[in-house]
Amino acid sequence: MIKRILIPLVLLLAACDPTPTPSPPPQPQPETGRAPNPVFETQIQAVGKARAVEGQVMDAAEAQRKQIEDAEQQ
Repeated sequence: MIKRILIPLVLLLAACDPTPTPSPPPQPQPETGRAPNPVFETQIQAVGKARAVEGQVMDAAEAQRKQIEDAEQQ
């Protein structure tokens, strides 16, 4: 009976590694303040492009509204 408990316990303890794994050296932070994430980098770039184009779209919408208002007044 004790062999049934002692052998798995010894094997379990032998499988444990007492030395801690070294942590990786810290990565330098880019100027944006966020760490680069290669998995989401394409989505991040797409959002950046969308923000850049947003101003142009808003200006075009405002110009269209003005044209409609001018057409209604005439």
